[in-house]
Amino acid sequence: MKDQTIAFIGLGNMGYPMAGHLANAGFTLQVYNRSSEKAQRWLNDYSGSSHPTPAEAANKADVIIICVGADKDLLEVACGPQGLLSTAKAGSLVIDHTTTSASAAHELAELCQQQSIQFIDAPVSGGQQGAINGQLTIMAGGKGSDIKRAKPVMKPYAKAFTHMGDIGAGQQTKMVNQICVAGLLQGLAEGMHFGQHAGLDMEKVISVLSQGAASSWQMVNRHQTMIKDEYNHGFAVDWMHKDLDICLMEAEKLGVELPVTRQVDKYYQQIQASGGGRWDTSSLLKRLKSEKEPK
Repeated sequence: MKDQTIAFIGLGNMGYPMAGHLANAGFTLQVYNRSSEKAQRWLNDYSGSSHPTPAEAANKADVIIICVGADKDLLEVACGPQGLLSTAKAGSLVIDHTTTSASAAHELAELCQQQSIQFIDAPVSGGQQGAINGQLTIMAGGKGSDIKRAKPVMKPYAKAFTHMGDIGAGQQTKMVNQICVAGLLQGLAEGMHFGQHAGLDMEKVISVLSQGAASSWQMVNRHQTMIKDEYNHGFAVDWMHKDLDICLMEAEKLGVELPVTRQVDKYYQQIQASGGGRWDTSSLLKRLKSEKEPK
């Protein structure tokens, strides 16, 4: 398994450490990143080779892993003039960790199939810290045989891996994740806002609540920075808005109403409009604090 050559496309906040785990595990890495400076920085930290286009990175690779920003980025690095599909060999495996629409997963899967390339959609949860620690949760869609092949490749950066169903099921599961997280964060923000106005010691409040039914990962890991009014930790508002848009579009296709998700997405758009697009998603509390208080 370790004698495989892996092309890793996208060295962002998530991809950088994920590719690093693979290099440390002994795989041969061929990397591509839109910013060549970041690719060079990765080479200073890990062993591998950097390539100027996705096509050159994917050339002769046994496994091609993609971790980029959105549907358009995915399709560009895969199908563009210098995209990976122009050089990917028959029999190779494409693993897409990008959070995209289910339709983009289906489109790329079909293009791969036409070239006898295996494909799975495998979005991740756990954030940048999870990627750094090699503790990501992966939800995957695809054929059972392709999933079986992919699992040992992803082991260096995953703590949990579940086959959710056919192509697109991984992306739909990630949508469920983002829908749940959005509601949790808004509830946490409102609870903390209420507690602060009531004059409560919020450290003590969270210490008590985190032992009971109200506890969540967001509460345990974000309350301290929220209390300090610091919002430069973790997943950015810009990316959450992108993800929630995908959720809402998919819900419309399914004929499903998501009233809380739709409202929280509007709140994130307000944060973006105020210049907070790069703040982390717990900045819903800052939005509440900026509202005019009732008389």
